[in-house]
Amino acid sequence: MAMLFEGFPTAIAMSEREVVSVIEFLVEFGIPRDEIDRVVRYYPRVLGFGVEDRLKPLIHELRGLGFSGREVRKEIVRDPRILGMEVGEFSRCLQLLQSLKCREAIKERIIGEGGMLRACFEVKLRVDCLCGHGLIRRDALKVLWKEPRLVTYDLENIEKKIEFLVQRMKYSVDCLPHVPEYLGVNLEKQIVPRYTVIEYLIAKGAIGHEVGLKDLIKPSRLRFYNLYVKPYPECEKMYGRFSAALEVKSKHPAGLWKLFKPQKFTETDEDVKNMKSFMELLV
Repeated sequence: MAMLFEGFPTAIAMSEREVVSVIEFLVEFGIPRDEIDRVVRYYPRVLGFGVEDRLKPLIHELRGLGFSGREVRKEIVRDPRILGMEVGEFSRCLQLLQSLKCREAIKERIIGEGGMLRACFEVKLRVDCLCGHGLIRRDALKVLWKEPRLVTYDLENIEKKIEFLVQRMKYSVDCLPHVPEYLGVNLEKQIVPRYTVIEYLIAKGAIGHEVGLKDLIKPSRLRFYNLYVKPYPECEKMYGRFSAALEVKSKHPAGLWKLFKPQKFTETDEDVKNMKSFMELLV
């Protein structure tokens, strides 16, 4: 009970009837009583939701989107925070997922074993994360649509990138809708080494123009290396092990040219005579 009040202190002001109505609704929906105890412990805020104006419309929306009662019950028990979604949020998240234009492999990772219902909730969590850092909901959805891999990334991973963007790089989160690729690349392997190089070159006065976030993220590893690392040997160490890996490789394995070398044939006296006759005809 203490944990309940700690997680949802306003529960102490609720009437018994309000609490019972929520429990009864969950029971009627088919969630076992022992699982309801877990739901309330994990997400006590559910007790503050109205049955008629919040919970019923939410379940009705989910069923209307084609999710079975069994699917919904399973996901509620797995993560009761689903019950905290506003009516209409699932529809927007589902619409975003259905409109993605990315590789099938990425779509499969997004949907994963949890199916589309869980994927919608994962979208909601990442939208909330981006909005928590200052983006409006429309821009947060735009970022996810342009960089769908975010749905598969841990929230902690996204938080670290945004923190580095704002605290270290001094960019505003408002740049993310324009360069959503920033959140899709590896922080330690790409973002930090590149920014370290640019930061050094600016301090040294080697770069006289502004390097925007797009200029930092979008170039390929080889292009960035040729532009900012190769001309300044001292940057090799900053760029780390990626410098050594950027040697231009031959299109063919070593020695493969031998397979295309014309085959030699032994020349006979008759071959030489015929060749001379042919050349004389050309003169």
